[in-house]
Amino acid sequence: MKNSERQLRIYFSDFFDVLPKQVENYGAFNISLINDLPLFVDPFLLFNSEDETFRKLHSEIINYMLFLKKKSVLQLPSGLIKAWYLFPEVKQNWLGFSKTGNSGRGLGPSFAKSLQNNFRDIFSDFGNEASGSTHLGKLTLVKHGVGKDQISDFTCNLIHGFLAEYTQKFAIENIPIEKTQKFTIPKAEFNYHTETWRSKQYTLPKYGKEYILLTPIDILTKDEAWISHKGFLEDFSHVVSCVPNDQIRDQINLYLTRVMPADPTKEEQAIAYEKTIHQYPSLMDVYVEIRESHKEAASASSLEKVLIAQKLFQEQLRQLVDLLDKTSFYDSEPDSYEAGMRRVQFLKHVIEKQDGYRLFYVKGIPISRESDLQIMFKLTWFASKFSSDSEVNNGRGPADFLVSYGSSDKTIIEFKLAKNSHMEKNIKNQARIYSDAARSKHPQIMVILYFNSSEADKVRRILTKNGLSDTKHIVLIDASPKESASKAS
Repeated sequence: MKNSERQLRIYFSDFFDVLPKQVENYGAFNISLINDLPLFVDPFLLFNSEDETFRKLHSEIINYMLFLKKKSVLQLPSGLIKAWYLFPEVKQNWLGFSKTGNSGRGLGPSFAKSLQNNFRDIFSDFGNEASGSTHLGKLTLVKHGVGKDQISDFTCNLIHGFLAEYTQKFAIENIPIEKTQKFTIPKAEFNYHTETWRSKQYTLPKYGKEYILLTPIDILTKDEAWISHKGFLEDFSHVVSCVPNDQIRDQINLYLTRVMPADPTKEEQAIAYEKTIHQYPSLMDVYVEIRESHKEAASASSLEKVLIAQKLFQEQLRQLVDLLDKTSFYDSEPDSYEAGMRRVQFLKHVIEKQDGYRLFYVKGIPISRESDLQIMFKLTWFASKFSSDSEVNNGRGPADFLVSYGSSDKTIIEFKLAKNSHMEKNIKNQARIYSDAARSKHPQIMVILYFNSSEADKVRRILTKNGLSDTKHIVLIDASPKESASKAS
């Protein structure tokens, strides 16, 4: 198919024949239907919103958590635990931490057990905090508690009905009827009188056999929620200094000096903080109060993070796809190795020779996470006769990409940033191990992106040390800033 005839589809707007501006004007994030994007719903943004609808959703979430807390003191039969505590991942919003499609683990028995135990123990004051405010994010503040991804999944489940109604309104007004279908959401609304979930039916965009959910940008963030375990540990000294009772504050400092090793590593420091939190759980409320006192910055901070993700995974990714489409990147290839290597070389050419390097910078700062690089590559690969399965696990850990054309034609591709502290180990072992596990008949391909000369020198030293300087299967891509052609001449 010629470039002019091909419709390269990545985003919700591409698949449902609407303009990206329509999605933006509605207030929703224009999700990718190829791969989850690393965004999630932060319940604090519901609490802090000026929109009464969002604040009401937060209140409903807290009410349900208090219902679960009340039930946690009972010996519940497995059926009620399943009905009240267990939820599948809401994968239909195509947001989250997965680098593979949009499937995740959901909220299983371990989540239910952690929640029940925590309500009986360290979070026994949940709903009765001295500050008067209760936040779902508080449950993430201990290491062996409930993780941030679980809180996001839980939040999405508890507002599943709202997300469906929100998407239904957009679909009815903007999407051709033949691209929609009626779907039943099993847990759309909780009835406290009967203590059961009600199902409801919605008209939603249809993608394969699944429905699609849109999410308002105003309740999304990237990486860390406003109230987070990571933020708590980073601000720990400040949190202790804000304890109002000087006697308790001195006791906390004394306990901390006892459990903190001399000249601690970062991990040992975190362990000492965790022990102190368990000894003095009121520290969590002090941290939450601090974060709430700066709530004006929460929405602005989250919006900035989301806009950066939007720029990277939508605007700049689309530009990269357009640049690659002018090459032979999307033409057919003879086998999986050739497919992988040719596309890597096209990618290298576009990044190094056609100013494609610019697309890996946001506000002049290069991307810092390999997962972002891998997601960008995944989103450029979709138009192929080959299956390109990101994070396929063949028994020895997930490879970045397994490109295959039938069971006998497989090639592993690893994408790395040169700044990776485990680069030498990766070069020596990782890709070879993955190829052996996948029984690939082709050599593995490793692609390393660097942003400056020191990163390039580091990688070349490692290659020379390990006798790999001349291997064609390791491809270095220079994404450092380039002078314009006029200045260079």
